Amino acid sequence: MKDEIPDLKDYTERLREEAEEPTLEVPQGEPTKKTQIIAIYGKGGIGKSFTLANLSHMMAEQGKRVLLIGCDPKSDTTSLLFGGKACPTIIETSTQKKLAGEEVAIGDVCFKRNGVFAMELGGPEVGRGCGGRGIIHGFELLEKLGFHDWDFDFVLLDFLGDVVCGGFGLPIARDMAQKVILVGSNDLQSLYVANNVCSAVEYFRKLGGNVGVAGLVINKDDGSGEAQAFAKAVEIPVLASIPQDDDLRKKSANYQIVGTDSSPWGPLFAELGMNVAEAPPLRPTALNQDQLLELFDGSETGAGVVLEPATDQDMRGKNAAPKESLEVVYDDV
Repeated sequence: MKDEIPDLKDYTERLREEAEEPTLEVPQGEPTKKTQIIAIYGKGGIGKSFTLANLSHMMAEQGKRVLLIGCDPKSDTTSLLFGGKACPTIIETSTQKKLAGEEVAIGDVCFKRNGVFAMELGGPEVGRGCGGRGIIHGFELLEKLGFHDWDFDFVLLDFLGDVVCGGFGLPIARDMAQKVILVGSNDLQSLYVANNVCSAVEYFRKLGGNVGVAGLVINKDDGSGEAQAFAKAVEIPVLASIPQDDDLRKKSANYQIVGTDSSPWGPLFAELGMNVAEAPPLRPTALNQDQLLELFDGSETGAGVVLEPATDQDMRGKNAAPKESLEVVYDDV
């Protein structure tokens, strides 16, 4: 029976050894001084890919050299840029090349359109690996391909904000980026994610990090004002407010680029590009849960709800019938 019980001490030691593996430390090099490496975070489905595809396209039109890197396992960052066509991911390509005994080349994983260079890190299939470790492996390969020798004005990293593991936090934890941009909307869940990222930035600043938050991009803005109130509360600027508009929805769904001078939405993304380039990295003041809820109408967030403790009888339900006690009770003499 003893042999069936796992050795928890041994298990803990193995976890520590894994955490200390060199693969968890992405090699750091000095980026080109003029290069701005910017990590974009936001809730899944909030519009990071839409924002970045159009932002990167507009920046390229303005004569900037831009590299767009998708750091989300679902690999949707470059789809809009390439008209819906999925490009091979670094993780997938690396695996195939390794099996074939070949080395990965730039042309295998990096593609371009209208002056924008783009690639996807990718991730493991569901249930077959850790997405964060996949991100780490992807950046290791970028290092081998010469990432810090590349000549770009902007490198935009698209990160999923819902996931808080180390791989997705690399730009903040390892000072891989100079600043972070948040994408959110006037809903509690997206602002909850944005607030979590603000907390992470402040945590690593206290540990000696240098990454700051440049500001918030409000997507699908319906004018209700919660996202603007959040930005004011955490002390960061609103870099752009992209309206909730049916034309934008249809064009995004059809993989059409609107971040171009030929589009009526061009000026909006041109202004966003200027703000992104010039916004300094700030130290945000993250909110606690109650402060976050106060940004919304109490009728929508459940204000006034009182936590009522459950009892043992509540938990037993139909099994809550009293049981006969085995205690011996003596009558008073």
